[in-house]
Amino acid sequence: MVADRYAHRRGVAGVIRVAIADDETLFRSGLSLIVDAQADLEIVAEATDGKGAVDVVRGHRPDVVLMDIQMPVMDGIAATEEIVRQSLPTRVLMLTTFGLDRNVYAALRAGASGFLLKTVPPGQLVEGVRAVASGDMLLAPTITRRLIEDWVQRPVTGGDDPRLTPLTDREREVLTLVAKGLSNAEIASGLHLGEATVKTHLGRVLAKTRCRDRAQAVVLAYESGLIIPGSD
Repeated sequence: MVADRYAHRRGVAGVIRVAIADDETLFRSGLSLIVDAQADLEIVAEATDGKGAVDVVRGHRPDVVLMDIQMPVMDGIAATEEIVRQSLPTRVLMLTTFGLDRNVYAALRAGASGFLLKTVPPGQLVEGVRAVASGDMLLAPTITRRLIEDWVQRPVTGGDDPRLTPLTDREREVLTLVAKGLSNAEIASGLHLGEATVKTHLGRVLAKTRCRDRAQAVVLAYESGLIIPGSD
């Protein structure tokens, strides 16, 4: 674990605090250089395995942790589950070598807010960190659809999923469109609503279903049967 490398740094209001968890030293160093070069981003700690990642998140409370999936001691998925179990506020952005690996769905189900390929250009990396820190889901619409449809195992239930019961018809409609990969702006245009109204509806969906963020809401939509894989 490399938790204290940035102990001398002090947070600044408005700056997104980032931690890195990856067992490859060169890759970790490269991420640090890219992220720390941004005026609105700050590296606060590093970890070399999943257990260290949990310790770093618990101790430093970063806004975002860049989490590798394959790590020793504890993998990134197990680390993400532990971070969520402990109700730590840090959002997890998974790093993966393969874009449509089964592990990606497992990571989302564990509580990750999205994922990036390790080959992503630096500009997309920093924009991804900003997006996740703001509460957005970092999955391209086409990947969202393919990923969830390929690997989600929808439970067989005798009726409506109880997790959806508190939602109004409009909230279900918004959740359905989010699950299909539409942005807030696209949903607003399609439903003839203001974007702020869409955000309000989505916020209520998250609160009522106790979803951590947009990514978890997408998983819920498929698992509950609100969205049926392969349907329009």
